[in-house]
Amino acid sequence: MRTPVAMTLGMVLAPCGLLLNLTATLAPGWRLVKGYLDQPVDVVLYQGLWDMCREQSSQERECGQPDKLGYFAAEPVLVARGLMVTSLAVTALGLLLASLGVRCWEDEPHGVLAGASGVVLSAAGLCSLVPVSWYTHFLADRAVLPFPERPVTAEVSYSLVLGYLGSCLLLLGGFSLALSFAPWCAECRRRRRKAPPGGPRRPSVSTVYVEWPEPALTPAIKYYSDGQHRPRPAELGPADKPKVGFPMPRPRAKTYTNPQDVLDGETEATSQSASSRSTRPCQSSLPCDSDL
Repeated sequence: MRTPVAMTLGMVLAPCGLLLNLTATLAPGWRLVKGYLDQPVDVVLYQGLWDMCREQSSQERECGQPDKLGYFAAEPVLVARGLMVTSLAVTALGLLLASLGVRCWEDEPHGVLAGASGVVLSAAGLCSLVPVSWYTHFLADRAVLPFPERPVTAEVSYSLVLGYLGSCLLLLGGFSLALSFAPWCAECRRRRRKAPPGGPRRPSVSTVYVEWPEPALTPAIKYYSDGQHRPRPAELGPADKPKVGFPMPRPRAKTYTNPQDVLDGETEATSQSASSRSTRPCQSSLPCDSDL
């Protein structure tokens, strides 16, 4: 069986989101601060969650800069640290569940496990989207995220862009994998429709039960084409001695007496016919009885 498109899409987007979020978490590029009066014009300061780096066009990047204004103690930075690390851990768990659910090495995927991995990946996307959005909201607020006074300005750096992209990819990948619940839900709904009710039906107010006596039904009589009775299947004997049936009941023959003697006159008629035959001349060419 081919792996469904939704599962394949989720398995592609989720690792990409994990990679982008990992880069955004470790890279010192959440905010870019520039415009220092006491330093060259091309000097910029990259601030991240764990480190700050100073960069100048004529020199190499120098990381490990001291935090003089308490940037790392700001609430958005502390919350972003915890939520981004949590997002990475949850994403790894979601990818593990997705691998076991999609299981491309077998014919049938595990829809429930793949759908659960989609929910986990969506939660990981939200965990990374919240700190990125909160940090962006207070990016230029000196009271929340301290940086030097004017004319120093703060701008969005590349780590925030990567964090947004990674969060969106995790949400899309999680949603694609969560679609694996659809076939499982349809199968559960089909089973509930086919399953018999669990208990007896509860009678309503308008339900009336009437016990009617069972009528004595006469067995149905079937006949063959010649009028013979067809016996019931239970009355049939073995195959070698089939039963044809039994004849229909016939009325008894009625007897009666004749008051007249039907043999009366039979003897006289017989004697007369014999005498006439003897006196009649023989006109045939064949020999007569008298000549024999």
